Amino acid sequence: MEITLSSVLLLGITGFFAGGINTVAGGGSNLALPALMVLGLPADIANATNRVAVTMQCLVGLAGYDKHETLDRPAVIPILIPTVIGGTGGAIAAALIPNLFLKPILLGTILLMALVILLKPTVIAPPPDTQNISPSESRGAWWGLFAAGVYGGFVQAGVGFILLAALAGGLRYDLLRANALKTACALAFTSVALVIFIAFDQVWWIPGLILATGSMAGAHLAVKVAVRASQESIKWFLFLMTLCAVIAGLVF
Repeated sequence: MEITLSSVLLLGITGFFAGGINTVAGGGSNLALPALMVLGLPADIANATNRVAVTMQCLVGLAGYDKHETLDRPAVIPILIPTVIGGTGGAIAAALIPNLFLKPILLGTILLMALVILLKPTVIAPPPDTQNISPSESRGAWWGLFAAGVYGGFVQAGVGFILLAALAGGLRYDLLRANALKTACALAFTSVALVIFIAFDQVWWIPGLILATGSMAGAHLAVKVAVRASQESIKWFLFLMTLCAVIAGLVF
């Protein structure tokens, strides 16, 4: 891949929007992966290289959520256990198996999320006074987090929607706190995935770091917006992003 001013701008701007979208909703990798492939990276290399940006944006986003006291720290470890286990298996599979056949699953998952938000919003956005529960108290939520980890380890695009379904729908967190925990989960299994992809020599560092620079800026701004937004605003932004993710998946 030749590094030019146009490629730097493409990756930086794409990273900014992808980082912001991932921090508040999900689907940002539907922008990042095509941008990397347009610049000549094979699909498996783009999938691996994108994890550099996702890891860095998650670090920035998590620090921001924690600073604004929206991260439920005691819940982090119980929630990370199933996601990291799943993410490790998913990343190993991604390093060994082509991931193109997952596109129908990606589109179906995102479209289902959009329908849930539209038709039954309390599933993804429970009332403010709803008591959240631990993964150990909900077998369905535990397996949902495990599945999100497997999917996220395999192909990052759209995993935020699955995580939000498990955290908000399964464990009854409001969308702001669910996004904070989602960021912690994504950081954990993406870091594991990145190590595995590095071991298989599938990460191209220069485009990855350029993308990461934009992603960190987008994540930083997104947290500031999210902590001031209402639950209703976050819900409708999430709905809009699911539709955009479906369109991006169909186009690319």
